[in-house]
Amino acid sequence: MKKGLIAVIVILVIIGVIVATVFGSYNSLVALDEGVNTQWANVESKLQRRFDLIPNLVESVKGAMAQEQEIFTAIADARAKMAGAQSTTEKVEASNQLEGALGRLLVVVENYPVLKSNENVTALMDELAGTENRISTERDRYNEVVRQYNSAIRSFPKNILAGMFGFEQRPYFEATEGAETVPEVNFD
Repeated sequence: MKKGLIAVIVILVIIGVIVATVFGSYNSLVALDEGVNTQWANVESKLQRRFDLIPNLVESVKGAMAQEQEIFTAIADARAKMAGAQSTTEKVEASNQLEGALGRLLVVVENYPVLKSNENVTALMDELAGTENRISTERDRYNEVVRQYNSAIRSFPKNILAGMFGFEQRPYFEATEGAETVPEVNFD
C-alpha cells in the first residue's frame, strides 16, 4: 500500500513539474511577444513624429527650392505610402523610402546657404535630426527584442510550445538595399 501511494505521489509531482514548466514557458513567450509589440509601437510613434514634422520642413524649404520638385514629390509619395502601410513589412519599406527622400532633401538644404540661415528651417532640421536619432534608437531596441523573441521560439523546448500555440518569427527592421550609399546631389 505504501509503495503504491509513493508511486502516485511521485507521478503527480512529475506531472505538476511538467505542467508548471509548460505554463511558465508559454507565459514567457507571451511576454516576449508583447515586448516585440510594445517596441514596434515605440518605433511607430517615432515614425509618426517624423511623418508629422515633414510637411512643416517641406513648406519651409519649398519656396526657396522650387527647382527641387523631384525631391518634394519623392517625399510626398513616401508619406502617402507610409500612411497606407498596413503590415510591419510595408511600414518598414515605406519608412526606408521616406528616409532616403529626406536624406536627399537634407543634402540639398546643406548646399543652400540662404536656407541654412533661415531660423525656421534650422529649427525644423534640428527637430528632424533629433527624430531620426530617436527612430534609430527605437529600431535598435526593436531589433533586440525581436532577436530575444525569435531566439526563444526557436530554442528547445519552447520551440515545441511556440509551434503548438502559433508563435511565429518576427521580422527585423533592416535597411534597404543601397542605404549605405550617401545620396549624391548634382546641380549641373
